[in-house]
Amino acid sequence: MESVYAALLLHKVGGKITEANVEKVLTAAGAKADKTEIAKLIAGLKQTDIDDIIKSAGTASVMTAPAGGKAEKKKEAKKEKEEEVEEEPTGIGSLF
Repeated sequence: MESVYAALLLHKVGGKITEANVEKVLTAAGAKADKTEIAKLIAGLKQTDIDDIIKSAGTASVMTAPAGGKAEKKKEAKKEKEEEVEEEPTGIGSLF
């Protein structure tokens, strides 16, 4: 997850998002740089635009699963009817 933060920081300041730059940001922050995770992140970012991800982050819909059995599911369904539930995005969208 830290590598995503590093990539977003680089993007924000106008830096080039490369494996080496992400690793430098993580090292400077005192975090452990996982080279495999960084490589996957960079490969994924080549197929998309960070600005598009940020724009769509607020509009992502989410389905939440109840934590327990049938009784718990009924409680959750009743509770959701009684009060308005605000849904939060998942994935990279949850960062914004």
